[in-house]
Amino acid sequence: MDVFYSYTYGTAAWLALQAVPLIVSPTVIVTLLSPAVREATTLEVYFSRSLGFTLLALGVLNLLLTGSIPLTSRLTDTSGGVTTDPDDPKAPYAMPSLSVTLAYHAAVAFYCYAMWTQTGVTSFAFGTVFSGVLSAIGLWCVLFASSDGRISRKTGADKRTSGFPFKNSEAHSDKKKAMKKGL
Repeated sequence: MDVFYSYTYGTAAWLALQAVPLIVSPTVIVTLLSPAVREATTLEVYFSRSLGFTLLALGVLNLLLTGSIPLTSRLTDTSGGVTTDPDDPKAPYAMPSLSVTLAYHAAVAFYCYAMWTQTGVTSFAFGTVFSGVLSAIGLWCVLFASSDGRISRKTGADKRTSGFPFKNSEAHSDKKKAMKKGL
């Protein structure tokens, strides 16, 4: 399982973990957040459950649009791997979904950190850590897992590398060997 799969499944699990208490027991959530013990109003219950269903929908959409759960029964790629390539028929919206969930996790991590420093409540610290880790993994996926490496068939080296500021003598020796074999 690669990092991209881990990120999409981790995002869906974290969103589901946040959604379940909002849907199942909105009265308990409102009681915990309220300074005075009181019964939740109908509007508070509605907003709590709506937020829970929204978090579940975001998690499921993330899994579907990134290609973690294939939408078709026929796959053109036999390797079974998921890429973030826009031409990949299994994951046409992988990069946009990745970008949206990355922004979401970063915003939630920032908000939880601000609330944790203001109130000192431990649950905000947990939210900061979990959302921060997911946003860091998402940023890693955007930076490094968003394209297939351009690997040379002759030398096996990545074609996107350069020799600046140091000369890659090993790659040049492989290139010379391949050229000698071809001549």
